Amino acid sequence: MQTIDPASEERAQRFRETFGAIRDEIGRVIVGQGETVGQMLTCVMAGGHALLEGVPGLGKTLAVNALSRALGLKFARIQFTPDLMPADITGTNVVTEDDEGRRRFQFQHGPLFAHVILADEINRATPKTQSALLEAMQERSVTVAGEIRRLEEPFFVLATQNPIEMEGTYPLPEAQLDRFMFKIRVEFPTLEELSAIVDRTTGRQAGEVRVVAAGETVRAMQQTAREVAVASHVKEFAARLTLATHPDHPLASPGVRRFVRYGSSPRGLQAMVLAAKVTALLDGRFNVSMDDLRRVAPPALRHRMLLNFEGEAEGVRTETLIADALDALDAVAAQSPALEV
Repeated sequence: MQTIDPASEERAQRFRETFGAIRDEIGRVIVGQGETVGQMLTCVMAGGHALLEGVPGLGKTLAVNALSRALGLKFARIQFTPDLMPADITGTNVVTEDDEGRRRFQFQHGPLFAHVILADEINRATPKTQSALLEAMQERSVTVAGEIRRLEEPFFVLATQNPIEMEGTYPLPEAQLDRFMFKIRVEFPTLEELSAIVDRTTGRQAGEVRVVAAGETVRAMQQTAREVAVASHVKEFAARLTLATHPDHPLASPGVRRFVRYGSSPRGLQAMVLAAKVTALLDGRFNVSMDDLRRVAPPALRHRMLLNFEGEAEGVRTETLIADALDALDAVAAQSPALEV
C-alpha cells in the first residue's frame, strides 16, 4: 500500500480544487462540451498541446480564449491561411534607426511569443508555415537568423481544424500530428444545450471569465501531476497498448492488422501516462490505474494510428480500433495470468 505524505495530499487536493475552478469558469461562457474542456485542461496540466477537430461554430475558439482568461495568461490567435509565412508567426529581424541615424537589426516578436497559442484552422497553411510550429511545440524555442530564443513557460498550442471542408487545405504530416498530446473531437450540442446557447448568447449580458489561476499555479500543478506514481504493471500495460496499435506486432488485434498502416510512436505512450497521472489526481488518487489509461487512450492514440487504404475506404474510426486493441489485451491477460495487465 502506497503511503502519501501530508504535503503531497495537500498539493493533490489543491490540484483538484483549482482544476475544478478553471473548468467551472470556462463553463460560464461555454455551454456543455464538458468532455472537450476536460481533455483540453488535462493537456494543459500535463504540459502538452491539443488539436481540436470539429465543424465551425461549436465554440472551439471561444473555449481556448476562455481558458487563457481563466489562467490569466497571454493569449495569441493565429489565423492560418495559405499566404501565411513562417516569419508571420515566429517573428523576424527588422531594420530600425536610432536617434543618431544609425541603423541596426532589431528582433520583432511574432505571436508565438505568448503563453496560449490558438492555431486556428491550422490545416489551411502551407507545410512550410506548419513546420514553423514544430520547434516551438517540441523545444519551447524559436530559431530566427541562427539565434535561438526561448519561449516563456507555460506554453501551449491549441490548434483547430474543420473535418468537413478539405478543399484548399494541407493535411498535417505525421510528425506534426505526433506533437499533439491529444486530438479532441468537438461534438455537436444536444437540443438542451442549443437552447441554453441561445439564452446565454442572445440576452442582455454575456458571461464573463475571471482569472482563477496564474502561470505559477499552472507550473506548480504540472509538477504535482508528474509526481504521481505509476506501478510497473501499469507501465507495462501502457507499453503493451502502444505495441498493440502496430499491425505487425503479435499483440495487434485482427482489426488493427487489417486496417492500420502504422501504429503509435513512443510519444503516444508518454501522452497516455502523463494524461493518466492528471486523471488519477482528479479521481483523488496519487497513483495511476489501468482504468485511467483506458480513459485517456482514445484522445492520445486516435491521431497516431495511420489507416491503410482499406481502412480509409471503409471509413474505419481509430477509436474502434483502440477499443479492439484494449479487448485483445484483456483476452491475452485472461489466457495468460502471468501476463495479466
